[in-house]
Amino acid sequence: MIEPSSIISGMSFPKIGVVVSTTRPSRIGPKVAEWVSQLAPYDAQVEIVDLAEVALPFLEDHAVPAAGDYDRPSTIAWSQRVRGYDALVLTVAEYNGGYPAVLKNALDTLKQEWAGMPVAVVGYGWGGAAAATAALGTVLDRLRMVRLDGPGLRFGEDLSTEGEILADAPEDAVRGLYDQLLAAVRESQPAA
Repeated sequence: MIEPSSIISGMSFPKIGVVVSTTRPSRIGPKVAEWVSQLAPYDAQVEIVDLAEVALPFLEDHAVPAAGDYDRPSTIAWSQRVRGYDALVLTVAEYNGGYPAVLKNALDTLKQEWAGMPVAVVGYGWGGAAAATAALGTVLDRLRMVRLDGPGLRFGEDLSTEGEILADAPEDAVRGLYDQLLAAVRESQPAA
């Protein structure tokens, strides 16, 4: 279950992790995640979660994730970090019609932490990452996350191949996605 939001000066501000789903040295994921994080509303705490820095080994725990009996320090740390967020925004690159393996591993390493967590998806690639986000949607639904599909950024229209955000990038669509995400967070938290 989602833990309560962080409290600042007596007010509740949802904590949102914006996930960089790529680890290649030539990646543009950090630029996309930074742009997405800058569009967050003032009443949300946003933190970039770079899976390259998280550096999870591939499914190393002895027990299956559904058991929640983690024995590897990396998995325990990942679980604690995920439980510290009220919601996530996944920035998703498209690799050969799919999404990055490091993102699949990050999702598959845990189980119970995902149930009921609101998650927004912003794809990017030549086709706006349509195939990648469709494939990812199946996994997010299986994990029982509250999935919100966002825009797909296209190279040459919304961003350059170097990751520079262009003037036509869908800022309003991302802001609207945050509105939906915050509404989902409010709905998922117990009444005071």
